[in-house]
Amino acid sequence: MKRFVIPVLLSLGFVSGAYSGERPNVVILLSDDLGYQDVGCYNGPVKTPAIDQLAADGIRFTDFYSGCAVCSPSRAVLLTGRHHIRAGVYSWIHDESQNSHLLERETTLAEVLKKEGYATAHIGKWHLGLPTEKRNKPTPDKHGFDYWFATWNNAEPSHKNPETFIRNGKPVGKLEGYSCQLVVDEAMTWLDEHRNKDVPFFLNIWFHEPHAPIAAPDEIVSEYGKLKDKGAVYSGTIDNTDRAIARLLKKLHSIDKPENTLIIYASDNGSYRDDRTGGLRGRKGSNWDGGIRVPGVFNWPGKIPKGVASEEPAGLVDVLPTVCGLLGVAPPTGRHIDGSNLAPILLGQKGFERHQPLFWHLQKSRPIVAMRDGKYSLVASPDYELSTSNMFQEAWIPAIKSGGYTDFQLFDLETDPAQSTDISAENPELLKKLKEELLSINASIMKEGHDWHLQQN
Repeated sequence: MKRFVIPVLLSLGFVSGAYSGERPNVVILLSDDLGYQDVGCYNGPVKTPAIDQLAADGIRFTDFYSGCAVCSPSRAVLLTGRHHIRAGVYSWIHDESQNSHLLERETTLAEVLKKEGYATAHIGKWHLGLPTEKRNKPTPDKHGFDYWFATWNNAEPSHKNPETFIRNGKPVGKLEGYSCQLVVDEAMTWLDEHRNKDVPFFLNIWFHEPHAPIAAPDEIVSEYGKLKDKGAVYSGTIDNTDRAIARLLKKLHSIDKPENTLIIYASDNGSYRDDRTGGLRGRKGSNWDGGIRVPGVFNWPGKIPKGVASEEPAGLVDVLPTVCGLLGVAPPTGRHIDGSNLAPILLGQKGFERHQPLFWHLQKSRPIVAMRDGKYSLVASPDYELSTSNMFQEAWIPAIKSGGYTDFQLFDLETDPAQSTDISAENPELLKKLKEELLSINASIMKEGHDWHLQQN
């Protein structure tokens, strides 16, 4: 496979595999902390007929990956198509104590589509930085969204009757109902009352469920166990989200034909429950596959074939270049795009070639880095130590940017999806090749890493 030397536009597939017809509406549905084996179409225990139907009518990726093993950086990857450290986000963001946020200089998918005449809205969790009394951080409208209804991080005090939503910069106060349903209510209100109906729209919906603190209606929870059983409540939040998605899909179909809307469904990272990772190693916060492999569904009736399960490794990092490729829109220029354009796969064409292996970094994870190249997974530990704090410290940035790696381990995910047998000793040449790739990608990313520790509070 050719790497790093192909001209960017060609390697990302913007020259070929582009949809030449009228541009569709674009809807992204992102769950929060939902595991690889939670929903029905991934053999999960939760009843999710709406999500399952999206998969049945489109393409479901069996090996789909988050942008990171925790919330904020994964979302930065989704919106930019770039590794999160390039975009200024090292870990999950705590606005009160950190300067970090999605850098305003980054070009998001919303900005790309807005430039092409789309109406844009972000509804739901944000977690990419919002202003506080001490820190002036950009709001979603500075990242390309005409309209926004969001929370800093979680729906609090829980999914039930949340009090943390902000609408276009103004706190909303306590709302009655469950977060996923309230998010869909807001999305439908925007569709009816606030968007420009003469242009296509980009609707970015980021649910809070099943991130803790969790809550769901008793009548739904009772279908999965006792009302106080955390596993039953967890499942109930996912079921409730699917019901909200069903309401949204009905609304979308009343506005326009399904053939005119591209829908993408995924999760920001793996589950925090060991029983929902599909037997994969690790969970949320870990760069083992259990922490980063998630559902990934693309649906566009009449354009994307029905009922396909693709085994091609893919992820949230591919969303921006893929949407650009499908719509025939130029990607952001003057920057390195880490993701690849999946349009050839989605349109049933040949010729997909990933220009760069998938790569993850999370400073408190062990392994700290991971890379997926074809069927192989390479992971490593840091050769330096950080403090024991679980919350990201911006003072760590110099060590992160200059640090190296040790204890490399290699796995064949085709035969060993649980990453239980290190095959590096038997494959020294392959190990050397993959290590060189990983270190090359890492060096490129760290060169762009923002120095938040030098910024005055």
